[in-house]
Amino acid sequence: MAKLSDRTANALVLGAVVTGFLALMAIGLLGVSVTQRNLAFTDRVAHTYEVQDAIAEYRILNEQMETARRGYLLSAEAQFARDFQANLERLPQALQQVEDLTRDNPQQQARVARARAITQRQVEAARASVALRRAGAIDFDNDVAAKETRALRALTAEMARDEARMLTERNSERLGSVSQLIAVIIAGGVLTLAIAVGSLWVIWRYTRDLTESHQALAKLNANLEGEVANRTAELRRANEEIQRFAYIVSHDLRSPLVNVMGFTSELEAAAKPLDALVERLEAEAPALLTPEAKLAVTADLPESLGFIRASTQKMDRLINAILRLSREGRRVLTPEPVKLDALLTNVAGTLKHRADELGAVIEIAPNLPLVVSDRLALEQIFSNLVENALKYLKPGRPGRIELRAHRRGERVIVEVIDNGRGIDPKDHSRIFDLFRRSGAQDQPGEGIGLAHVRALGYRLGATITVESALDLGATFRVSLPVTLSPDAVAA
Repeated sequence: MAKLSDRTANALVLGAVVTGFLALMAIGLLGVSVTQRNLAFTDRVAHTYEVQDAIAEYRILNEQMETARRGYLLSAEAQFARDFQANLERLPQALQQVEDLTRDNPQQQARVARARAITQRQVEAARASVALRRAGAIDFDNDVAAKETRALRALTAEMARDEARMLTERNSERLGSVSQLIAVIIAGGVLTLAIAVGSLWVIWRYTRDLTESHQALAKLNANLEGEVANRTAELRRANEEIQRFAYIVSHDLRSPLVNVMGFTSELEAAAKPLDALVERLEAEAPALLTPEAKLAVTADLPESLGFIRASTQKMDRLINAILRLSREGRRVLTPEPVKLDALLTNVAGTLKHRADELGAVIEIAPNLPLVVSDRLALEQIFSNLVENALKYLKPGRPGRIELRAHRRGERVIVEVIDNGRGIDPKDHSRIFDLFRRSGAQDQPGEGIGLAHVRALGYRLGATITVESALDLGATFRVSLPVTLSPDAVAA
């Protein structure tokens, strides 16, 4: 097997560095794209669940109204009449909610219009039958309200089937996106492993060749004193090459992106004396300086270096953000009893120094409920929300952040309320997207905090909403299950 020359070894190492850098860029960009698609599919699935809930609530109210009406017709008890009236008053609002949630679906909007017409006929007939019963008469043979109720039952069942079909499709899309993300991660791992194996092979070949050269030098040294000086010089050069090679392996190959940034800094430093030389040449011998050369040194070179630096820094931040979200997604959840009083007090304590610097006050309501959930995930969620509240305080207004919580059925609602600069309502949904920010970009950050919060919330079975307007502060609500379900832990 032929020995590797210095030029060949250096070319292989440089090729590995360039390949690794390009692979990291490609995997990072593809990972960002797949992650954003997955978040979009998840939003669509959540929206479908909301529509299903609204249809079910409307259908239940309608059935309850019909049941109360029939109970009154049969028994003439006042309680049935009151129940009938109560459900009748809630029915329009429930139907309006279904209409609002299905504005993006023309077929469902058409069904809502039909439901509204049937409901109007049903309500008129129901009221007439109740009035007739109060007058002491009853006619079950011509019960129009019952017929309209059956029509509504069939129509809402049709709407529910359509939403179930869309839910199945959107879940398939979401799972497909997750599979793509896993494939990207696996491909990145395989590619990195292949580059590492290839680099180790180059190191082994090169080191073996150096060892053989050293042995040959030792043999010559025993018989030919005249060759000692030459062989010693070659050995010194070989040792220096080993040191350079070790530096490349331990730094350049493992961190190609960092090296690109470092060499960019060196090029920027080297450009300064070159720029000074151009200025001197322009002053002393302008005839020798062409406009193209001057433009290349004074404009094109700094612009290119600035673009390289900005691109590598952004890629470094994006890769770190993707790795952070990926590690959190693979971490095993550990449910345990968590006292929200103590947890939020600890969060406020870690941010007290920052709050004092800004002249802000963090208040925690007393007697907060207990939940069984993952402590670390909760700390990360509320640390991000409180830190965001401190970051976006309104200048000239004393900052005040209030943390409170209350139990509602089998869920606990935790609220983080501030009096900061607020969020434009049109940005309420986009602030939870990965790498998306709203408002003035006068604070450091890459737009991953709230995306991270929402991803952690989904794993805990939580929903996170925001209520805000410009200059009126913001209220973030985290709706947590009282007890983290076994399914969430297994997932």
